Amino acid sequence: PLFLNQLQKDLEEVKELLTKATRKRVRDVLVAEKHKLELEIKNQPLPKPKDAAEEEKSSLGGYTVKINNYGWDQSDKFVKIYISLNGVQKLPAENVQVNFTERSFDLLVRNLNGKNYTMTFNNLLKPISVEGSSRKIKTDMVLVMCKKKREEKWDCLTQVEKESKEKEKAAYDTADPSEGLMNILKKMYAEGDDEMKRTINKAWVESREKQYKGDIPMDI
Repeated sequence: PLFLNQLQKDLEEVKELLTKATRKRVRDVLVAEKHKLELEIKNQPLPKPKDAAEEEKSSLGGYTVKINNYGWDQSDKFVKIYISLNGVQKLPAENVQVNFTERSFDLLVRNLNGKNYTMTFNNLLKPISVEGSSRKIKTDMVLVMCKKKREEKWDCLTQVEKESKEKEKAAYDTADPSEGLMNILKKMYAEGDDEMKRTINKAWVESREKQYKGDIPMDI
């Protein structure tokens, strides 16, 4: 729209100059420029109309917050995801929308205390039934019910979680048990706070001392 606005201003000025120009050569140049500008304006793409959902979103105002915290459990038939949102029960039901596909769902909560909240789960561990899945609004909580296609236990929620668990397991399942333990200690040390680091260091020093004492022959 800004570029189109500039072109229209240029065209107005060219038309104005044409009314003042008396020299044929100057008039010819201006007429050519006028045709060129008219053609450019005609070929400008029209602004795309916003789709209804987008318009509705923007009319609500506020900004969108990504939800990262949730809890989950499962029954034989459902995987249940619990999302805490203060005051969500006060919203009109249509402000809480969940779209399901066979391996994903996304949640949009509109205009809760002036903000929109979203959460997306892609690559669910196993397929779900779109028709059988739903959401329930409870006090300060949204419960997303994903209907399992097959009644089986899920070890985690997503394929990504499964892969990351498998990688971790592979790192610890080494042929040498002491190497597996070392990997666990290294991970605990890297992720631990100062207290954890001090504890591991102390244990390490003590074990080295014991090892050293054990290596000294008794007759010295």
